[in-house]
Amino acid sequence: MATVFRLFSGMPLWLLHGMGWLLGWVAFLGSATYRRRFLANVRMAGYPFVAVRGAVGSAGRMVSELPRLWLGVPPHCEWDNEACVDRAYQAGRGVVFLTPHLGCFEATAQGLAQRYAARFGPLTVLYRPARQAWLARLMANARNRPGLATAPTNLAGVRQMIRALRAGHAVGLLPDQVPPKGMGTWAPFFGHDAYTMTLSARLAHQTGATVLLLWGERLGWGRGFRLHFRELQRPLEPDLDAAVCQVNQEMERLVRECPAQYLWGYARYKQPKVDRA
Repeated sequence: MATVFRLFSGMPLWLLHGMGWLLGWVAFLGSATYRRRFLANVRMAGYPFVAVRGAVGSAGRMVSELPRLWLGVPPHCEWDNEACVDRAYQAGRGVVFLTPHLGCFEATAQGLAQRYAARFGPLTVLYRPARQAWLARLMANARNRPGLATAPTNLAGVRQMIRALRAGHAVGLLPDQVPPKGMGTWAPFFGHDAYTMTLSARLAHQTGATVLLLWGERLGWGRGFRLHFRELQRPLEPDLDAAVCQVNQEMERLVRECPAQYLWGYARYKQPKVDRA
């Protein structure tokens, strides 16, 4: 499979996205379980299927673009509202970047690292290693590139991220990812309780870092990505539970910017698992 990834990494992005669109629809039509979860999440968010139909193909594109992003030539990136990023870095308190499962979050991390790491230090991203050995090795090699560092989803990873923030560097994580049991709390997401990580709020509370929101929009016809940056609508609440609810609200706000690129098939409302790492 690693050989296949290397082969696909040289393909143009428009071709990979076309293949991904087909892959997304095959998965949607071929798996009743995935389709039911996708449609249930869409209904809970209050959208008709026609408004999010593009998310079916977008989910496939998320997979098909990985060889290019991990092993190929970096794609073209455009920037929206980067002035708030400049201000956050220059403040010197560290930056916590939060993005939901919206668009291409791999491109957001790479774009930030390429633009800011030389001046402000590496971006540390939180990730859970793949279970397959070959994929875990591939992910580690692809993500541990100049300007990027990775932190595992355990106590050691949390400490690594705190050290990075206290050094004035930046960290990135997906706060709508279901954390292991004991590392989150139940909070509303699109009006329904979802087990939500407390880490994003705790990092900001403990370090005084600036919190910014972002997502990576896939541009049509393989033209690359546009990185959108947003500031919080109000300062982060000092109470942890209130701050977690606030983060979920901010993630909803980003998703509503482009629901056709959200990963609606993700099991956002599942019960947390016990972390055996």
